[in-house]
Amino acid sequence: MKRVDDFRLRLGKQELVPIMVGGMGVDISTSALSLEAARLGGIGHISDAMVPTVADRRFNTKYVKNKLQQYKFNVANTDKSVVQFDLDLLAEATKMHVGSTMEAKRGDGLIFINCMEKLTMNAPKDTLRVRMRAALDAGIDGITLAAGLHLGSFALIEDHPRFRDAKLGIIVSSLRALQLFLKKNARLNRLPDYVVVEGPLAGGHLGFGMDWAEYDLATIVAEIRDWLKAEQLDIPLIPAGGIFTGSDAVGFLEMGASAVQVATRFTVTHECGLPEKVQQEYFKASEDDIEVNQISPTGYPMRMIKHCPAIGDGIRPNCEAYGYLLDAKGSCAYIDAYNREVAAHPDARRVKVWDKTCLCTHMRNFDCWTCGHYTYRLKDTTRRNEDGTYRVLSAEHVFRDYQFSTDNAIALPE
Repeated sequence: MKRVDDFRLRLGKQELVPIMVGGMGVDISTSALSLEAARLGGIGHISDAMVPTVADRRFNTKYVKNKLQQYKFNVANTDKSVVQFDLDLLAEATKMHVGSTMEAKRGDGLIFINCMEKLTMNAPKDTLRVRMRAALDAGIDGITLAAGLHLGSFALIEDHPRFRDAKLGIIVSSLRALQLFLKKNARLNRLPDYVVVEGPLAGGHLGFGMDWAEYDLATIVAEIRDWLKAEQLDIPLIPAGGIFTGSDAVGFLEMGASAVQVATRFTVTHECGLPEKVQQEYFKASEDDIEVNQISPTGYPMRMIKHCPAIGDGIRPNCEAYGYLLDAKGSCAYIDAYNREVAAHPDARRVKVWDKTCLCTHMRNFDCWTCGHYTYRLKDTTRRNEDGTYRVLSAEHVFRDYQFSTDNAIALPE
């Protein structure tokens, strides 16, 4: 019976334990979690979602407070186009977050940063360029392009001195998406160093419609694997979404995957950024508590625990402080939904907004409980305390269990 540790991921000259911890924002995949994955010989991710907000939390900076002060005059205005990010400060925050993480890195593994295209920030191209370039400047080992097709993202950094040195990858949910990406970037003569194939059981935003249940990760991986082979393209494939045990991972490695990306089981570790009271909600969740809905302003379906505080909350948009999902025109689907409800209920002290959520505020406050499909199985990965709560695990324990387990077994903590 093979174990994950019987395989190795080769990226260039580097050989790694074929376990990649996914990049969960906002600051759920913390620096501490990524450092543990790297120390143990795998790949960890930090997320650049709302990085000025994360920097304030980590380094006691005042990026959010100062931005709110700058645009406070606009709080009551429904037009948010004036709310712009200072690109120099955005670069500064990114460099602080990435640089301090890289300085602390130990072990033979790597640390990547997850960059979401849907984090449009009222200037989609400019802010994405700054985030990626600043991460490269600060020494990040690699960048994983997420939440979007990223057809022009490589071009934003093609003149950076580390463009061919750093590891660059893309998350796709279909062969078609990968084909579009490769075609668009053919002129750069720069293939991605890896492709994460994210299936329909993943957490958070999904690259599928509401028909997600009709798709299957293994089928998508096999289709992409066979196409790459026919095209004579040697790009490591890394399946993600619903890989809950080491045996699940071995199944994909035996079919030709180079590594696996996992995240759900790391949400209930000490190193994860989720507060422990929220981690207990993850442990307690039943299968019926998990849903895929369309409340994200990004337009992507999103999987979450359906009794989380973000659903139905009608908080006033906090774009002057945050504004990470404002499009190039300063618009956001939540602003439209909120204003609609205010107009319909002019005497209400606080409205209810059911069809969209203020993702910036609720992710910042850990009130939007996005999760993987198998979150309801987390209670089976630990022991229960005398007070009825569940024991939070260490990232090393979960990593080692993936690395060495067999027969679909899950090792409980001592």
